[in-house]
Amino acid sequence: MKRTGTTVILSGIIFILAAALVGTLLYIRNQPAPTRGVAPITEIDRYEADSSIWGENFPNQFTTYQLTGSNQARTAYGGSEAFSKLEDDPRLVTLFAGYGFSKDYNEERGHAQSLTDVRETMRVNETTPGTCYSCKSSNNPGLWSEMGMAQFDKALFMELGAHISNPIGCANCHDPETMQLIVTNPALEEALLAQGKDWRTFTRQEMRTVVCANCHVEYYFAGEGKYLVFPWEDGTRIENISAYYAELGFKDWEHPQSGAPMIKMQHPEYEFFTADSTHYKAGVACADCHMPYTRDGAAKFSTHNVQSPLLNAEVACGACHAEVGYVTGRVATIQAQVRETMDASEEAIVAAIQSIQAAAELASVEADLLAEARDLHREAQLRWDFIAAENSMGFHNPEEALRILASATDLARQAQLKAVLAAGTGAVIQASGQ
Repeated sequence: MKRTGTTVILSGIIFILAAALVGTLLYIRNQPAPTRGVAPITEIDRYEADSSIWGENFPNQFTTYQLTGSNQARTAYGGSEAFSKLEDDPRLVTLFAGYGFSKDYNEERGHAQSLTDVRETMRVNETTPGTCYSCKSSNNPGLWSEMGMAQFDKALFMELGAHISNPIGCANCHDPETMQLIVTNPALEEALLAQGKDWRTFTRQEMRTVVCANCHVEYYFAGEGKYLVFPWEDGTRIENISAYYAELGFKDWEHPQSGAPMIKMQHPEYEFFTADSTHYKAGVACADCHMPYTRDGAAKFSTHNVQSPLLNAEVACGACHAEVGYVTGRVATIQAQVRETMDASEEAIVAAIQSIQAAAELASVEADLLAEARDLHREAQLRWDFIAAENSMGFHNPEEALRILASATDLARQAQLKAVLAAGTGAVIQASGQ
């Protein structure tokens, strides 16, 4: 076929257009991912603490968040009803003797009740540091920016309270300009950096778990300024945390009956869930179960009525599991097994406390063995408490729960035996006149 001049010109134009298109696509591909924005009805300030203002732009999220203030549902082992754990399990009074948790230890309520609950607990007094507000208010990100975390923590709880008026809310988790999930707690950022991690490089799905670690973690107050620290420098498993505290020589209080230097575990959901649990390894995030996607007409959104998935199992579990009834049955079986194992640990620790106390009251006791018994009591109880204080009755990581509780029981029985030996050796030494 003979090519005409017109054909040659058209071919050239097509080639130029194709080259331009390829070049444009390559340029776009190599640009950084754009930040997702929103078309707001209301402009939201960087540290806006009032969640109702955010709700003008995101009414579905805010409306469901408000439900956390009125829900009073109780599950088999927790929920959002503020029942007394001390009344449910009187052994806790012995386990936490000499510490505030032996006087007042209630089940936590929903996010919208966080500020009320912390102010009403009998564990707060005139010497309580401001650090205790760290996980309770959406005012915190603005105060941390203004004051710095060191000054925030150093302030007295009663004084800092004058600047805090909002419970946990939107500002604790979101960037108001992009609505991206962010780390707002300086202690979390410091803990991640200590592990060589930068949360800004995490995927959105990873952040749907990491953002919960702003609060749902084990922590301690360091130094006279009561500076908030997550003990993750050497790792987040219980053995890493225990070793960290031992090397630091840290204690929350001394048990008045056993004389052991004790650690009170807080709510280590993040550490426990991310310790190679089945769901975590499958890529499931905290929000997938506790804030599942739902619909309002054509709108799909993540519910902010944060609660136990068991209270919304058809949606929370049904997104992945076809047989929801089977799943909830498995949850019940797992939690009952963990509770039974936890009871065995508690009994062993209480027995150890009683044996150590009895040995210490003797006129003559082998001091080194008694010291070993006290160390074993500390190690047993912090392991038991790691599971007891974690809000899933072991379901977030069943294998890890049973492993840790088995270790706690073993250590407690060792403590009991050491105390008996300390008493017996002391009696023998006294009888021999040495």
